[in-house]
Amino acid sequence: MNAATPDHFHRVLLVEDDNADALLIEEALTQEHVAREIVRADDGIAALEYLRDPSSARPDLIVLDLNMPRMNGRELLAVLKESPELALIPVVVLTTSSAADDVSAAYLHHANAFVTKPVNLDDFLAAVRGIDTFFLEIATIPQHR
Repeated sequence: MNAATPDHFHRVLLVEDDNADALLIEEALTQEHVAREIVRADDGIAALEYLRDPSSARPDLIVLDLNMPRMNGRELLAVLKESPELALIPVVVLTTSSAADDVSAAYLHHANAFVTKPVNLDDFLAAVRGIDTFFLEIATIPQHR
């Protein structure tokens, strides 16, 4: 199955506190038929509340900003990847930081991709599609309950 085919869409959790960036990402994911549903959280605490709510649909992908109030993306990524229930959800870090420490820490905590802002939408979509290709063609995903 080709990841670019429109018959596979992601349910995306977008964790982003900047409204302009969030709207840009939502538009790109929707227009390129990568997302069928986008849920937005303004910080890590709101994202965890959503993810831990049994009535919330589990996302297929998390797009995560690093610099946010309350719980930042670094902290959230660590919590996600330490949780057996959440660790397998792919994460794309999307941030203004290109600091080597942030990049290496993101990958050390098992982020699937790291994209810097201002975002080049082609690079961002290529990163998302690369994850899609991996999970569709290579990885075995456990069934969601």
